[in-house]
Amino acid sequence: MEQFLPAAAVRFSLARRAQPGYSDIMDASFEAKTYAKADRRLIPFLFLCYILAYLDRVNVGFAKLQMLKDLSLSDAAFATGAGIFFIGYFLFEVPSNILLKKFGARTWIARIMISWGVISSAMVLVRNEWTFYSLRFLLGLAEAGFFPGIIFYLTLWYPSRLRSTRTALFVSAIAVSGVLGNPISGLIMESLSGKAGLDGWQWLFLAEGIPSVLVGIWVYYHLDSGIAEAKWLSDEEKSLLARNIDAEDRHKSEVRVIDAFKSGKVWVLCGIYFTLMIGLYGISFWLPTIVKAFGVQGYLPVGLITAIPYAVTVVGMILLSRHSDRTGERRMHYVLNATAGGLGLILSGVLADHPIFAMACLSLGTLGVIGSMPLFWPIPSAFLAGTAAAAGIGMVNSVGNLGGYVGPNVPIWVRRISADPSAALYVIAAALFLGAILTFLFLPKNLTAGRGVAGHGYDVGQKPEALA
Repeated sequence: MEQFLPAAAVRFSLARRAQPGYSDIMDASFEAKTYAKADRRLIPFLFLCYILAYLDRVNVGFAKLQMLKDLSLSDAAFATGAGIFFIGYFLFEVPSNILLKKFGARTWIARIMISWGVISSAMVLVRNEWTFYSLRFLLGLAEAGFFPGIIFYLTLWYPSRLRSTRTALFVSAIAVSGVLGNPISGLIMESLSGKAGLDGWQWLFLAEGIPSVLVGIWVYYHLDSGIAEAKWLSDEEKSLLARNIDAEDRHKSEVRVIDAFKSGKVWVLCGIYFTLMIGLYGISFWLPTIVKAFGVQGYLPVGLITAIPYAVTVVGMILLSRHSDRTGERRMHYVLNATAGGLGLILSGVLADHPIFAMACLSLGTLGVIGSMPLFWPIPSAFLAGTAAAAGIGMVNSVGNLGGYVGPNVPIWVRRISADPSAALYVIAAALFLGAILTFLFLPKNLTAGRGVAGHGYDVGQKPEALA
C-alpha cells in the first residue's frame, strides 16, 4: 500500500527508522498511539452507523407487537416479511461490496445509509402484507453491502492481529442497539401512538429511519476511503499503517474476485455464518414476543427486559475478543462460544417456567450468537486480500445472511410439527452446534491472527520495523 502514499511520507519513514536513536520501545509506543488515534476517529463513528443499521433492520420485531393486529397480519406473514429482507440483501451483497471498493467507502456507505433510511421511513405506508413484503425487500436491497463493507473497510486500516477487538467494538452495536433501542422502541410506541393520526408502530419506523439519512450525509464528510485520504494522520503515521497492512497482504495468495469464488474455505465460512445468522435473527425478531410470553405487560417493560441479554453480550463479547486478539487464536474461541450459546438456548427453553433462570440462559445464548461475530470476521481476511477480500467477505455475508430468512421462520415451521413452545429454541441451538462442528472440522488448526492460514505473515508480537 505504500505505493499509494506520498513519496515524501515513505522517505521520511525510512529515514526515521535509519536514525541511530530509533528503538523498539519508541516504535512500539508510536504504533500504539497511531492505532489509538485511528480508533478514536473510526470506531465510534462506525459504531453509531451500525446501531442505526441494526435498528432499521430489526425494529420490525418490536413493531410486530402492534402492527399485526392493526393490519390483520398473521405470524406467518410477519415471518415472511421479516425474512424477505435477506433475499434482497443476498441479491445485491457481493456487487455492493465490489462497488464499494471501486467508488470508495465514503461515497458508497453514504449512499447505502441514505437509501435505507428513506425506505425504512416509508414503512409508515404499509397497509397490507404485500406492501410489507415489498418494502422489506427494497430495504434489503438498499442496505446490502453495509456490514461486509465495514468489515472490508477495517481490513484497510488494521492488520489481523488487531482486528478482532475492533470488530467486537463495531459489532457490539448490535447488543447496544438492543440495550438502548428496545426500551426506546417501547417508549415510542407507548407514548406516540395516535399522535398526528399515526399508530405507534408507524412512529417507530419514522423515528428510527430519519436519523439514518442524516448520519448518511455525515458519512460523506467524515469518513475517509483509505489511509492515503486521512488528513488527520501525519505522513509518518500513514506510512506505518500502510506498511503493516502491506506486510500482511503480501503473503496472501488469494487476491482476485475469482479466487474468492474458487476457495473452499470461503464456502465453508458461508455455511458457518449461515448457522450463526439463523441464531441472530431467530433471537432478534422473536425476543420481544418471548419476553411478552413470560407475562410481561406494556411495551416499555418488554423493551427494558429484552435489553438484559444484550447488556450481558456487550461485556462478554469485548472480553472474548480481547482474549482472542491477545492469544492470536480464533477457531476454538468460536467453537466454544457458539457451543455455549446453543446450550444456553436449550436451557432457556427447559427453564421456560422460571423466567429469571430462563432470561439468564437466554443471555448466554445471545452472547453465544452475537459474541461469535467478532471472532468469526477476522478469519476471511486471514487468507484473502484486495478485490478477493471485498468479494469474499461479501459472499460470506450474502450467503450466510440467508440464515436471516430462515431464523424468523423457524418458530412458524416448528409449530407445525411440535406443540412445545420452546422447540424453536432447540432448533436454533442445533444450528449453532452445527456451525461449531463445521468450524472445528474444516477450518485450519493453525489459523491465528497475524499468521494467516498457512503460517505466513508476521507474529502477533513481531516488531513493526521487521515488517518493512
